[in-house]
Amino acid sequence: MIKYIFKKGLSLFPRPFLIRVSYYIRPIFSFFLKGKKYTDPIDGKSFRTFLPYGYENPRPNVLSPSTLSLERHRLLWLYLKNETDLFTKPQRLLHFAPEQAFYKRFKKVNTLNYTTTDLVSPLADVKADICQLPFKDNEFDFILCNHVLEHIPDDTKAMQELLRVLAPGGTAILQIPQDLNRETTFEDNTITDPKKRAQIFGQYDHVRVYGRDYFNKLRNMGFKVNEVDYTSTLTPQQIDQFRLAKGEIIPVCYK
Repeated sequence: MIKYIFKKGLSLFPRPFLIRVSYYIRPIFSFFLKGKKYTDPIDGKSFRTFLPYGYENPRPNVLSPSTLSLERHRLLWLYLKNETDLFTKPQRLLHFAPEQAFYKRFKKVNTLNYTTTDLVSPLADVKADICQLPFKDNEFDFILCNHVLEHIPDDTKAMQELLRVLAPGGTAILQIPQDLNRETTFEDNTITDPKKRAQIFGQYDHVRVYGRDYFNKLRNMGFKVNEVDYTSTLTPQQIDQFRLAKGEIIPVCYK
């Protein structure tokens, strides 16, 4: 019953409303689903199952009841904690469309000068268009922009802006939903039916399906790009315990 209610809420209510409400309902989910089989590495809490997530064809057992993290969030957290100096070195961090799983945790890191930005999120410090950012050149040492570019019609301009505000030697992690079986990115603006767009693009408000050419597009913008398969460093047991997507690539970009 609790899974059905959550699934319906995803389709009935706007994202900013769900963000506000989730602070009150997370403890309920955590209580009823507590167990030992699956663990959210972001807060260390374990559950007998995770929640489903998705608009058209919900993926089972992927949404953490405690942090509301998905596979990509938990994978990114493990990478950031284990492979970067984000939590130990003073840095200026710019976070697009800040995820709840990370927001308060980044706020508490004393060495981070943390700025959030988005057009609609109630968690954003700065309301801004990613294609026209109100920041100076080279202003940030680290950028997180995860599952944003697939919503942006002019992703070329957005990538140029991300490169512009990133400091020389800085790091930008630019995750996107990606079909690694697809060589080239697919777009079709003639498909206007929201249900059909959700079936083809994953969500009705996605404007493309990125293929393997995504990495080279970033390189053509001026980024140096490492295609990191961090799940290859983990055991099958860890991948299942943390509910990760095996083979998901983290685009780690440098200027």
